[in-house]
Amino acid sequence: MREKAASLPNVTLEQGTVTSLLEERGIVKGVNYKTKSDQELTAIAPLTIVCDGCFSNLRRFLCNPKVDNPSCFVGLILEKCDLRHANHAYIVLGDPSPILFYPISSTEIRCLVDVPGKKVPSIANGEMAHYLKTIVVPQVPSEVHAAFLAAVDKGNIRTMPNRSMPALPYPTPGALLMGDAFNMRHSLTGGGMTVALSDIALLRDLLRPLRNLHDASALCKYLESFNTLRKPVASTINTLAGAFYKVFCASPDPAREELRQACFDYLSLGGVFSSGLMALLSGLNPRPLSLVLHFFRCSFIWCGSLIDSISFSQSNVARS
Repeated sequence: MREKAASLPNVTLEQGTVTSLLEERGIVKGVNYKTKSDQELTAIAPLTIVCDGCFSNLRRFLCNPKVDNPSCFVGLILEKCDLRHANHAYIVLGDPSPILFYPISSTEIRCLVDVPGKKVPSIANGEMAHYLKTIVVPQVPSEVHAAFLAAVDKGNIRTMPNRSMPALPYPTPGALLMGDAFNMRHSLTGGGMTVALSDIALLRDLLRPLRNLHDASALCKYLESFNTLRKPVASTINTLAGAFYKVFCASPDPAREELRQACFDYLSLGGVFSSGLMALLSGLNPRPLSLVLHFFRCSFIWCGSLIDSISFSQSNVARS
């Protein structure tokens, strides 16, 4: 995408590390940045779009960052192995939390192991390899065991924190937050790029009719609608990501386990039940009302299974 943007005649690509926003009387005028040769330069613009990712150093000036770190992903590349259904992603409902598999090429499968909490076992002293071999391997499909163990022994293990952060921007003349710097959700459903690209398309449509961006206060007021218009897509995907992660994590609470099974059973129904949720996750159906409908349907299945469990327990007590 960077190469495509740079190829356009009205785009000038400058690469460097932004050190600070350039602000004058409460209005962002541009950025200060440093090149690879350590040359310090300034870029001036009527609108600065800040999108420096989940580890953003600039978001604190433009929003109220309430970052939560519920877990971390441990990543492996599995080579020369096949999943039962080609071109499909797998979610293993593991203990303590989900494990993902999805193909990234004709010969490679990426595996992401969710580890709850802010810290993961040490890779350097072998704790991570031991964890993956003793806790994770017994829970994954047998057809990937050999490739999984080979990937662990190869040692090319990567970790990445899973973060969530609600969108709470300060209206700031001359600047706008985008991407993970602005809003994050758990990575289990892979919704980050969907939300970011949807936000980009929305911002493009808002800016397209404008001929003058130099009235910072008026532009800031005009772009307040951006935060409202993005909510159908963003809130739907954010809510599903958080809900799926909490539901798919193992729990000693029997009711939570019944809920996890109910969600699995709901998706197993296929048809509009699974395709409807996938349409919400992918941003193809950005309607919160549809999300509410699916939640109610899944809740009915959960309540039914709870009632069955209670009835079964009572009948056993009566017999004894």
